[in-house]
Amino acid sequence: MLKTSLYKLAVACVVVAFTGTGCTRDFQETNTNPAGVKPDVFLADFQAVILPLQNAQRNLVNYINWQYQLQENLNADIYSGYMMSPTPFNGGNNNGNYFMMDGWNEWILNIAYDGVMQANADFEKFKMEYTSADLTDATAMSKILNVIEMHKAADIFGPVIYTKFGKPNPDLSVDYDTQQGAYKAFFADLDVAVANLKPFVAGTKKVGTAFKKADMIYGGDPVKWLKLANTLRLRLALRIFYADGATAKTEGEKALDPANGGLLETVADNALVSYGTESPIGVIINDWDDIRAGAPLGSFLNGYNDPRLQHLMGPASDAAVAGQFIGIRNGVAIDAKARYAGYSKPLAKAASSDYFDKTLGKAKIATSAEAWFLRAEAALRNWANAGDIQVAYETGIDRSFEEWGAGSATLYKADATSKPAPYVDPKSETAGANNVPAGDPNLSTITIKWNPAGGTEEKLERIITQKWIAVYPDGQEAWSEFRRTHYPKLFPVVVNNSNGQVTGFIKRLPIPSKFKNSNKTGYDKAIATLGGPDNPGTKVWWDKKP
Repeated sequence: MLKTSLYKLAVACVVVAFTGTGCTRDFQETNTNPAGVKPDVFLADFQAVILPLQNAQRNLVNYINWQYQLQENLNADIYSGYMMSPTPFNGGNNNGNYFMMDGWNEWILNIAYDGVMQANADFEKFKMEYTSADLTDATAMSKILNVIEMHKAADIFGPVIYTKFGKPNPDLSVDYDTQQGAYKAFFADLDVAVANLKPFVAGTKKVGTAFKKADMIYGGDPVKWLKLANTLRLRLALRIFYADGATAKTEGEKALDPANGGLLETVADNALVSYGTESPIGVIINDWDDIRAGAPLGSFLNGYNDPRLQHLMGPASDAAVAGQFIGIRNGVAIDAKARYAGYSKPLAKAASSDYFDKTLGKAKIATSAEAWFLRAEAALRNWANAGDIQVAYETGIDRSFEEWGAGSATLYKADATSKPAPYVDPKSETAGANNVPAGDPNLSTITIKWNPAGGTEEKLERIITQKWIAVYPDGQEAWSEFRRTHYPKLFPVVVNNSNGQVTGFIKRLPIPSKFKNSNKTGYDKAIATLGGPDNPGTKVWWDKKP
């Protein structure tokens, strides 16, 4: 399926997209009046600005199965420890064992630039046609969508084209932002979004028609969009904590300031996008059999006797492990799909819906559980308005249990003895080669119950471990937090095909050839700021924890 679906966009299209002339994959859908009515009616219905905003939302986690597979599933979903593929793509040499698939990885940027940035650029272009309408609320949405998408791209690659998108130099090259520069721009765009939304939240402005019709996440609720913006700011502030502690504190405390509108607090605040078509990951799991649960996910959930287990993993069907909740270890040697196809399928059966349902699936953008764990870490850092660290930690667990419909978390939060379970793989090519036994340094020993007397690292590991479970199935956020904090403890790959470029765990993805070749001058300047070679072993800017 993957093999037959891949294709390359023309290099010329990249240049055109960067110059803002709208060479997008979904150009017809984005820029054409779907009703075939006259342009004045098209403008009167706000469709010219609604459709780009909706297109941007649908691309945050791409709604097309094979494109989602390349955008996130065959990289971050695996590197996070949530999932692993049983399919021996490229003869067994692929992203799963750090052999970089250049043609796969380009789709992360294809979608980020062409599916989100260009859609929001179209919104800005068509917005100028509505000179008598107040579109500041819709502008806030556009800014937030850009930050959601592009902070993920920056966390994957490092330098990205953000502030200079659509602004070519005289030689037609386009300049990248350093990752540090991109983060500065993200915070600035969130400043605009928050300022724009506040009057609508206060009731001094009436929410506009375009904002309501375009909103696929909250149905036109500016209060929740403001909470999402603040939660996103706190996420990014903590992300840069080890690289720029002063800016992290300033931005984090701005997010936590009650005067700015608060964070996501309840499950009703969770930011989810309905695909509006078949769930891409549902197809990848059930029709293509190209992804299964990851070994670390089973280790934590089994070891903790976690009531969320059956909401996140299905029982294995393979005779060797039948009925067990067992995932595949990253980077194992796979000779044929049949070897591991019968291991546990990843599930996402939430209380509100099945996120992986083939017809009613949803993409997870941010949740109240994550927001409470962000508060907990902010309290660990002694940031103003973070609140009590234990209350935030335990509320994060409560919100996650509520999200997944896992019942009361009271007994779970009181468990001071359960630890992640050892991993035993009876299907490995060499007996015992894939196992992670008790006492292995890669097997976490962190317990659940909050320990006020614990040191900073113990507290951080406990927070991030529970956050990792709660953030599932957002592999990109989980992978970024693992690189930043080194938690939770995950299992390193068994087979490392990086040709010596990666020691331990993968740090980033190299910028794909398409974007090197179509913009060599911009690329060369960007890589000079990276601090190392453009390979998967070079850390991104914020990855500074020893």
